[in-house]
This record gives sequence, structure tokens and C-alpha cells, in this order.
Amino acid sequence: MSTNVDTTGTTVAQRIAQALPRLTRSHRQVADYVLEHPLQVATLPIDELAALVGVSVATANRFARALDFDGYATFRAELVRGFESLVAPVERLRGNLEHPTTVAEVFATALDESRRNIEATRQSLDYAACEAAVQRILKARSVYIGGFGASAWLAGLLQHGLDGSCNDVRMLSSVSGVTHAARTLMHAGPQDLFIGLTFPRYLTDTVALAQIARGQGCAVLALTDRPSSPLAPLADVALYCQTETSYRPNCETSVLALIEALTSAVALRAPRAVQSASRILQAVRPWLHGAQGLARAEFAAQPASTAPAGARKKKKKSSS
Repeated sequence: MSTNVDTTGTTVAQRIAQALPRLTRSHRQVADYVLEHPLQVATLPIDELAALVGVSVATANRFARALDFDGYATFRAELVRGFESLVAPVERLRGNLEHPTTVAEVFATALDESRRNIEATRQSLDYAACEAAVQRILKARSVYIGGFGASAWLAGLLQHGLDGSCNDVRMLSSVSGVTHAARTLMHAGPQDLFIGLTFPRYLTDTVALAQIARGQGCAVLALTDRPSSPLAPLADVALYCQTETSYRPNCETSVLALIEALTSAVALRAPRAVQSASRILQAVRPWLHGAQGLARAEFAAQPASTAPAGARKKKKKSSS
């Protein structure tokens, strides 16, 4: 049935608007659901959509044809356009569920993917960018780290890794939300550095904070997956990490490996690195199992010339 819908360059929503006067009641039910839940429908096979709306599979297919699509498959493919990075994990999971596998095979596949992602990240690294990233971090008066969703946990590990080498490292993701993070960034300036972490599915919070940081004259370091990431154009330096996986939105293992490489390089280049590590060790010693006698053991191992003056006097007195 022809509906005389002008489909040249139109979105699904525009097609629905043009065809609406000619749609049947049941077709309008489907249309209302599609307009209210476009992202959800983009991930649904025809039988699931029909069940949710309360119509038959045949009605759902006729609805797609009423919009001048060949059928439901082409309708859903058009709906997915623009949502690719958002729906891709759902589609991959659906594909995996259609081909049942054992727990052992899932473990093997996931570990293999982590290994491949780490290797792909290593192969594609721009070492000039790595050097620039380390220099930016060490020169910064304050380092602000922004990451939300799954990246918030990675941002916390980045802060933990940099804390021993930098004077002031601040996590922007907290229980107070992104508005507090934005307020905190208003104290940043040209002497500071903002590090943003975001991967598909990219979160607008991180991108917005990077824009605020640039507005404050703050340098921006991006940890993301590719140059087309919305964070990349805002960055003075970008480090890219491959995160492809079959079972989850992203492979965090490769991001963590990149973070560990970055923090290791910063620690190696930081001034007085050994002294900083020793101070941290002393600070956490009371909570380390088996380290109760560490302070006495370290003191006993010191050469006489480096022992405190009072200790040298006592030793001399006892030997006289």
C-alpha cells in the first residue's frame, strides 16, 4: 500500500508525522510507542515490540510498510542509525544469546579479548603523545580527573596511581554530582590539567567538564577510544585505547592497562620518587599486615652516617 510519504532524507519520526493521518488505530499505537521509546525499539525484534505494544506481529510489520519501508527489518535498521554506539552492546549480547556457549568458553573469550585489546592499544600508541601526557601531569599545579559511569571507577584508579607523584590530584566524580564538579573546575586555570575519561557509550558529563576546563584555560588530556570520540577535539593531548568486547559495552581491562602504564611513567619521571614512595609506605604501614616491625627494621638497616644524631650519640655512649 502506498502512503505517498516523502522518504528522501527523512528520519523515522518525520515519516511517522507525514503518515500519521493515514495510519490505522493499531498502527498509531505502534507509532506512539516508537516515538516515546526510539532507543528501546531500536534494540527490539519484531515479536518483542508487538508484545509490548499489544498488537500482532503482522500489524507491526504492516506499520513499517505504512512508512514505506520494505518491512520491519529495514525500519529498525533506519531507527538504529545515529544510535549505533548505544545499541551495539545490546545487539552483540543478543547475538551471543542466540548462539549458546559454555561458561568456560565465555571466560576464554573474555580473557582473549582483553589480551587483544591491550596489544592493539600498545601497537597504536603515539609515544610522543605519551611523553607529552607525562610532562603535562608533572607540570600541573592541580590535576582534575573526570569520568562517569564505568569510567568513574577507572578515574579513581588513575587518581590512586597519580597521588604519590603529584601534589594535588582531585576526583570530580562524587556523590555530589556533576554540578559540584563544574563548580570545582571554576578554580582551575592555565597552570592546571583536566584529565577526562570516556568510552562508548560516551557520557555528556565528561565532555561538558572538558569544555569548562578549556574555558578556564586549563589543559586537557583525554583518555578515550578513537579520534572521533567527542572528547578528542577538546584535548591538547589524547591517548587512545581499544575497548572492543562481545559481552559488555567496553573492555575496561585495556583502559586500566593504559592507566597503569601512564602512572608508572609519571612515577618514574617524578622528582624524589623514592622519597615519595617511602613516605607513602610509612603512612600506610599501620594497615599493612605483617608490617608492624617495619619502622625498626628500616632504622636498623640504615648506615650509621644516615641515622638520626640522637641515635649516633647513644651508640657512641654505649660503646665507651
